[in-house]
Amino acid sequence: MKVKAVTLGCKVNTYESEYVMSLFQEKGYEIVSDVADIYVINTCSVTNTSDAKSRKIINKVRRENKDSIIVVMGCMVEAHKDYQNDLVDIIIGNKDKTKVVELVEEYLKTHEKKKILYKDFDNVFEDMFITHMNSHTRAFVKIQDGCENFCSYCIIPYTRGRQRSKKKENVLKEITALVLNGYQEIVLTGIHTGHYGSDIETSFPELLEEICKIKGLKRLRISSIEITELDDNFLEVLKKYPIIVSHLHIPLQAGSDTILKAMNRKYLKDYYKNKIDTIRMIRPGISITTDVIVGFPGETEELFQETFDFVKEIRFSKVHVFPYSRRQGTKADLMDGQIPEGIKKERVKRLIELSNQLEKEYLNSQIGLELPVLIEKNLDDFSFGHTENYLKVKIPEKNINNQIVLVKILKNENDVLIGERV
Repeated sequence: MKVKAVTLGCKVNTYESEYVMSLFQEKGYEIVSDVADIYVINTCSVTNTSDAKSRKIINKVRRENKDSIIVVMGCMVEAHKDYQNDLVDIIIGNKDKTKVVELVEEYLKTHEKKKILYKDFDNVFEDMFITHMNSHTRAFVKIQDGCENFCSYCIIPYTRGRQRSKKKENVLKEITALVLNGYQEIVLTGIHTGHYGSDIETSFPELLEEICKIKGLKRLRISSIEITELDDNFLEVLKKYPIIVSHLHIPLQAGSDTILKAMNRKYLKDYYKNKIDTIRMIRPGISITTDVIVGFPGETEELFQETFDFVKEIRFSKVHVFPYSRRQGTKADLMDGQIPEGIKKERVKRLIELSNQLEKEYLNSQIGLELPVLIEKNLDDFSFGHTENYLKVKIPEKNINNQIVLVKILKNENDVLIGERV
């Protein structure tokens, strides 16, 4: 039988879907990218739009595949435990994803629909282990699940549960296997990645140091990390191991102390800026990207301008801008001062324009440099890849996939760096 994964949302979902597909493959199922007998839809619920998109895709898959088996799992189901859809055969949340194959095989015997959700998560990490991914150059490894930050706008602590970490020896074993299978770059991912280890008597910097010693690993990337987790131990590891790439994604969310407090973000502007300054002393030229939420309740024009000016001051190399989305069940949903959609849209536009300007400046700063590029795909007579600071590069060569080559950057063309092999 043919199986297809449909994945929405974050890198954690991508990893989990890859793992579930590997379980099907081990049992002799054929993994496909087009029409399938079984669809596994891994949903997202980070915003209302994500919820709507998840529902729309579920309905579309059923409409186009009347006789297929449909499994729906993930955050949207956890956020809406009353979700019921007669078009779906199996519904599970963020627990028991490791049991999808046996649930499908049970359904094939009984044809009885199932909905399995729990009132709460236990504190045990649901272990997964992959040795291959669709990408042949970069692999994700999920090291952590859950979040205890409880930012006032965020539903994820309720859909993912409390902090849980993968055993350090299992992380090292998985990465070693991926490196032996030819992956040049490993991306560490989780819901609150930098909080790794707090429940199993270790720490994220300790894990990083062990990973950096794995023979054959060329690049180690962190999908995202909070500014409060960039402690002295982390900074020491960053200084010591160049294998950790010169790119960090550090969510800001707001550049106003008033809004940061309302968001329950646990840091203020000065703290954020001082940490960034320290990182840039350790790694001059590092790419720092971020997330910013625009139109949070109570955000006046003056407070938005504070955020705008702070983004400009920090000089991020890219800003992912999101309009605030009300989520039922969060504190922010009940706050006064909700911002009209039109104002949010206008502020988003202004901040994206600033991000585009900052991105262009950062890209142009790379012209003339010689940078290692991991080649990920070939198209016609060109090869494409990324620098360690995650900039897209194009060179006029082919047949060099999954290699790290030294490239001299000649120009920036529509946010793609054009270069030649040194």
